[in-house]
Amino acid sequence: MTPTPYWTDGTVTLYLGDCREVLPGLTEQPVACVADPPYGETIADWDVWPDGWVAAVGDVLPASASLWCFGSARMFLDRAYEFAGWKYGQEALWVKHNGSGPTSRDRLVRVHEWAYQWYRGRWTDLHHEWERERVTANRGTARKPARAAAHQREGRQNAWADDGTRQPRSVAHVIHAPSVRGKGRHPDEKPLAVVSALVRESTPPGALVLDPFAGSGTTLVAARLLGRRAIGIESDERFAEIIVQRLEQATLLDRDAQPAGTTTAVQAALLEEPA
Repeated sequence: MTPTPYWTDGTVTLYLGDCREVLPGLTEQPVACVADPPYGETIADWDVWPDGWVAAVGDVLPASASLWCFGSARMFLDRAYEFAGWKYGQEALWVKHNGSGPTSRDRLVRVHEWAYQWYRGRWTDLHHEWERERVTANRGTARKPARAAAHQREGRQNAWADDGTRQPRSVAHVIHAPSVRGKGRHPDEKPLAVVSALVRESTPPGALVLDPFAGSGTTLVAARLLGRRAIGIESDERFAEIIVQRLEQATLLDRDAQPAGTTTAVQAALLEEPA
Protein backbone atom coordinates (compact mmCIF):
# COMPACT_ATOMS: atom_id res chain seq x y z
CA MET A 1 0.00 0.00 0.00
CA THR A 2 1.31 3.43 -0.94
CA PRO A 3 1.95 5.46 2.24
CA THR A 4 0.38 8.89 2.70
CA PRO A 5 2.94 11.70 3.11
CA TYR A 6 2.96 13.51 6.43
CA TRP A 7 4.22 16.57 4.53
CA THR A 8 5.54 17.34 1.05
CA ASP A 9 6.39 20.33 -1.08
CA GLY A 10 7.16 18.38 -4.24
CA THR A 11 10.91 18.42 -3.58
CA VAL A 12 11.05 16.97 -0.08
CA THR A 13 8.58 14.38 1.20
CA LEU A 14 8.27 13.31 4.82
CA TYR A 15 6.52 10.14 6.00
CA LEU A 16 5.53 9.32 9.58
CA GLY A 17 6.11 5.74 10.68
CA ASP A 18 8.60 2.90 10.99
CA CYS A 19 10.88 2.91 7.94
CA ARG A 20 10.59 -0.88 7.66
CA GLU A 21 6.84 -0.49 7.15
CA VAL A 22 6.90 2.66 5.00
CA LEU A 23 9.69 1.72 2.57
CA PRO A 24 7.91 -1.16 0.74
CA GLY A 25 5.15 1.24 -0.36
CA LEU A 26 7.34 3.92 -1.92
CA THR A 27 6.62 4.64 -5.57
CA GLU A 28 9.86 6.56 -6.24
CA GLN A 29 13.31 4.99 -6.14
CA PRO A 30 16.05 6.88 -4.30
CA VAL A 31 19.54 6.59 -5.74
CA ALA A 32 21.31 6.73 -2.37
CA CYS A 33 20.68 6.72 1.37
CA VAL A 34 22.16 8.79 4.20
CA ALA A 35 21.17 7.21 7.51
CA ASP A 36 21.75 7.99 11.18
CA PRO A 37 20.12 5.03 12.95
CA PRO A 38 19.84 4.62 16.72
CA TYR A 39 23.15 3.08 17.77
CA GLY A 40 21.60 0.99 20.54
CA GLU A 41 24.31 2.01 23.04
CA THR A 42 22.39 3.92 25.71
CA ILE A 43 19.36 3.46 27.93
CA ALA A 44 17.40 6.22 26.18
CA ASP A 45 13.96 5.01 25.07
CA TRP A 46 14.60 6.15 21.48
CA ASP A 47 18.05 4.51 21.24
CA VAL A 48 16.96 1.05 20.08
CA TRP A 49 18.56 -0.51 16.99
CA PRO A 50 15.80 -1.35 14.47
CA ASP A 51 16.65 -4.86 13.27
CA GLY A 52 16.32 -5.29 9.51
CA TRP A 53 16.38 -1.65 8.48
CA VAL A 54 19.41 -2.09 6.21
CA ALA A 55 17.64 -4.84 4.25
CA ALA A 56 14.50 -2.70 4.00
CA VAL A 57 16.53 0.19 2.60
CA GLY A 58 18.34 -2.13 0.21
CA ASP A 59 15.05 -3.34 -1.22
CA VAL A 60 14.13 0.15 -2.49
CA LEU A 61 17.54 1.23 -3.77
CA PRO A 62 18.80 0.36 -7.27
CA ALA A 63 21.27 -2.45 -7.99
CA SER A 64 24.15 0.05 -7.89
CA ALA A 65 23.64 2.19 -4.82
CA SER A 66 25.39 4.05 -2.02
CA LEU A 67 24.54 3.90 1.69
CA TRP A 68 26.18 6.35 4.08
CA CYS A 69 25.60 5.34 7.69
CA PHE A 70 26.63 7.17 10.86
CA GLY A 71 27.73 5.03 13.78
CA SER A 72 30.38 4.10 16.31
CA ALA A 73 33.02 1.42 15.92
CA ARG A 74 31.12 -0.64 18.48
CA MET A 75 27.89 -0.31 16.52
CA PHE A 76 29.44 -1.41 13.24
CA LEU A 77 31.21 -4.35 14.88
CA ASP A 78 28.08 -5.52 16.67
CA ARG A 79 25.81 -5.06 13.63
CA ALA A 80 28.15 -6.11 10.82
CA TYR A 81 25.77 -8.91 9.78
CA GLU A 82 23.15 -6.30 8.86
CA PHE A 83 25.40 -5.05 6.06
CA ALA A 84 25.81 -8.44 4.38
CA GLY A 85 25.71 -7.94 0.62
CA TRP A 86 27.17 -4.45 0.86
CA LYS A 87 30.82 -3.58 0.26
CA TYR A 88 32.90 -1.12 2.23
CA GLY A 89 33.64 2.05 0.29
CA GLN A 90 35.22 4.67 2.51
CA GLU A 91 34.70 6.51 5.77
CA ALA A 92 34.51 10.10 6.96
CA LEU A 93 35.20 11.25 10.48
CA TRP A 94 33.26 13.95 12.31
CA VAL A 95 35.29 15.59 15.06
CA LYS A 96 33.19 17.12 17.84
CA HIS A 97 34.29 20.09 19.88
CA ASN A 98 32.71 18.58 22.99
CA GLY A 99 33.15 14.92 23.81
CA SER A 100 30.63 12.49 25.21
CA GLY A 101 31.24 10.08 28.11
CA PRO A 102 32.58 8.18 29.85
CA THR A 103 32.98 9.91 33.18
CA SER A 104 35.41 7.27 34.47
CA ARG A 105 39.17 7.55 34.07
CA ASP A 106 39.79 4.20 32.43
CA ARG A 107 38.47 5.16 28.95
CA LEU A 108 39.04 7.98 26.52
CA VAL A 109 36.48 10.72 26.07
CA ARG A 110 34.99 10.15 22.65
CA VAL A 111 35.11 13.28 20.49
CA HIS A 112 34.35 11.74 17.12
CA GLU A 113 31.77 9.77 15.17
CA TRP A 114 32.20 7.73 12.02
CA ALA A 115 30.19 7.81 8.83
CA TYR A 116 30.83 4.67 6.76
CA GLN A 117 29.95 4.43 3.10
CA TRP A 118 28.66 1.05 1.98
CA TYR A 119 27.90 0.31 -1.66
CA ARG A 120 26.80 -2.38 -4.04
CA GLY A 121 27.26 -2.71 -7.77
CA ARG A 122 30.35 -1.17 -9.35
CA TRP A 123 32.08 1.69 -7.55
CA THR A 124 32.61 3.47 -10.86
CA ASP A 125 28.87 3.43 -11.59
CA LEU A 126 28.12 5.49 -8.49
CA HIS A 127 28.11 9.27 -8.15
CA HIS A 128 31.08 10.70 -6.22
CA GLU A 129 31.50 14.42 -5.58
CA TRP A 130 33.57 15.53 -2.63
CA GLU A 131 33.85 19.29 -2.45
CA ARG A 132 37.52 20.06 -3.02
CA GLU A 133 39.54 21.95 -0.43
CA ARG A 134 41.14 25.30 -1.18
CA VAL A 135 44.88 25.35 -0.57
CA THR A 136 47.52 28.06 -0.90
CA ALA A 137 50.74 26.05 -0.57
CA ASN A 138 50.82 24.62 -4.10
CA ARG A 139 53.60 25.78 -6.37
CA GLY A 140 51.46 26.56 -9.40
CA THR A 141 52.90 23.85 -11.65
CA ALA A 142 51.86 20.29 -12.43
CA ARG A 143 54.05 17.40 -11.47
CA LYS A 144 55.29 15.13 -14.19
CA PRO A 145 53.78 11.66 -14.36
CA ALA A 146 55.66 9.28 -12.08
CA ARG A 147 55.92 5.52 -12.01
CA ALA A 148 53.63 3.73 -9.58
CA ALA A 149 55.03 2.46 -6.32
CA ALA A 150 55.88 -1.22 -6.21
CA HIS A 151 52.76 -2.12 -4.23
CA GLN A 152 50.36 -0.22 -6.52
CA ARG A 153 48.58 -1.40 -9.64
CA GLU A 154 50.68 -1.51 -12.81
CA GLY A 155 50.50 1.67 -14.84
CA ARG A 156 49.23 3.87 -12.00
CA GLN A 157 50.57 7.43 -12.04
CA ASN A 158 50.49 10.28 -9.57
CA ALA A 159 50.37 13.22 -11.97
CA TRP A 160 48.16 16.11 -10.88
CA ALA A 161 47.27 19.59 -12.04
CA ASP A 162 47.57 22.45 -9.57
CA ASP A 163 44.28 24.36 -9.64
CA GLY A 164 44.48 25.73 -6.10
CA THR A 165 42.43 22.89 -4.63
CA ARG A 166 42.97 19.34 -3.44
CA GLN A 167 40.83 16.28 -2.84
CA PRO A 168 39.73 16.05 0.82
CA ARG A 169 41.68 13.53 2.87
CA SER A 170 40.19 10.87 5.13
CA VAL A 171 41.39 12.52 8.29
CA ALA A 172 40.16 15.77 7.15
CA HIS A 173 37.40 14.44 6.07
CA VAL A 174 37.64 14.93 9.59
CA ILE A 175 34.61 17.19 9.18
CA HIS A 176 34.97 19.94 11.77
CA ALA A 177 31.58 21.18 12.96
CA PRO A 178 30.30 22.14 16.40
CA SER A 179 27.59 20.15 18.12
CA VAL A 180 24.02 21.32 17.52
CA ARG A 181 22.59 19.84 20.70
CA GLY A 182 21.85 23.34 21.98
CA LYS A 183 19.22 23.72 19.28
CA GLY A 184 17.02 21.31 21.22
CA ARG A 185 15.56 19.72 18.09
CA HIS A 186 16.75 16.14 18.50
CA PRO A 187 18.98 14.39 21.06
CA ASP A 188 21.31 13.03 18.36
CA GLU A 189 21.19 15.73 15.69
CA LYS A 190 24.11 16.00 13.27
CA PRO A 191 25.41 19.38 12.02
CA LEU A 192 24.31 20.46 8.57
CA ALA A 193 27.92 20.75 7.38
CA VAL A 194 28.55 17.09 8.21
CA VAL A 195 25.44 15.72 6.52
CA SER A 196 25.58 17.96 3.44
CA ALA A 197 29.04 16.61 2.58
CA LEU A 198 27.65 13.07 2.40
CA VAL A 199 24.56 14.08 0.41
CA ARG A 200 26.80 15.86 -2.10
CA GLU A 201 29.19 12.92 -2.33
CA SER A 202 26.56 10.29 -3.11
CA THR A 203 23.92 12.04 -5.25
CA PRO A 204 24.03 14.16 -8.41
CA PRO A 205 21.98 17.36 -8.62
CA GLY A 206 18.27 16.65 -8.94
CA ALA A 207 18.58 13.07 -7.65
CA LEU A 208 16.51 11.57 -4.85
CA VAL A 209 18.18 10.76 -1.52
CA LEU A 210 16.60 8.72 1.28
CA ASP A 211 16.85 9.25 5.04
CA PRO A 212 15.01 6.48 6.92
CA PHE A 213 15.67 8.11 10.33
CA ALA A 214 14.90 11.74 9.61
CA GLY A 215 15.30 12.97 13.20
CA SER A 216 15.41 16.76 13.02
CA GLY A 217 15.42 16.78 9.21
CA THR A 218 19.05 17.73 8.57
CA THR A 219 19.43 15.40 5.57
CA LEU A 220 16.25 16.83 4.06
CA VAL A 221 17.46 20.40 4.56
CA ALA A 222 20.86 19.54 3.07
CA ALA A 223 19.24 17.93 0.03
CA ARG A 224 17.11 21.00 -0.63
CA LEU A 225 20.04 23.39 -0.29
CA LEU A 226 22.19 21.28 -2.62
CA GLY A 227 19.53 21.00 -5.32
CA ARG A 228 18.61 17.39 -4.59
CA ARG A 229 15.23 15.85 -3.76
CA ALA A 230 14.66 13.87 -0.59
CA ILE A 231 12.44 11.35 1.14
CA GLY A 232 12.54 11.27 4.92
CA ILE A 233 10.88 8.85 7.34
CA GLU A 234 10.45 9.63 11.03
CA SER A 235 8.75 7.38 13.57
CA ASP A 236 8.11 10.03 16.25
CA GLU A 237 5.54 12.71 15.46
CA ARG A 238 7.19 15.14 17.86
CA PHE A 239 10.24 15.22 15.62
CA ALA A 240 8.18 15.12 12.42
CA GLU A 241 6.58 18.40 13.49
CA ILE A 242 10.03 19.90 14.08
CA ILE A 243 11.13 18.77 10.62
CA VAL A 244 8.14 20.44 9.00
CA GLN A 245 8.75 23.67 10.89
CA ARG A 246 12.40 23.63 9.90
CA LEU A 247 11.68 23.01 6.23
CA GLU A 248 9.03 25.72 6.14
CA GLN A 249 11.29 28.38 7.62
CA ALA A 250 12.55 30.99 5.17
CA THR A 251 16.11 30.73 6.49
CA LEU A 252 17.40 27.18 6.77
CA LEU A 253 21.13 27.41 7.41
CA ASP A 254 22.54 26.78 10.90
CA ARG A 255 25.09 29.38 11.99
CA ASP A 256 27.20 26.74 13.75
CA ALA A 257 27.21 24.44 10.72
CA GLN A 258 29.41 26.75 8.64
CA PRO A 259 32.96 25.39 8.32
CA ALA A 260 35.35 28.25 9.02
CA GLY A 261 37.16 29.62 6.00
CA THR A 262 35.21 27.73 3.33
CA THR A 263 32.51 28.65 0.84
CA THR A 264 30.08 25.87 0.05
CA ALA A 265 26.89 25.62 -1.94
CA VAL A 266 25.05 25.08 1.33
CA GLN A 267 26.38 28.29 2.85
CA ALA A 268 25.70 30.38 -0.24
CA ALA A 269 22.19 29.06 -0.80
CA LEU A 270 20.26 30.77 2.02
CA LEU A 271 20.59 33.09 4.99
CA GLU A 272 21.22 31.82 8.49
CA GLU A 273 18.55 29.97 10.40
CA PRO A 274 17.42 31.95 13.43
CA ALA A 275 18.35 30.46 16.77
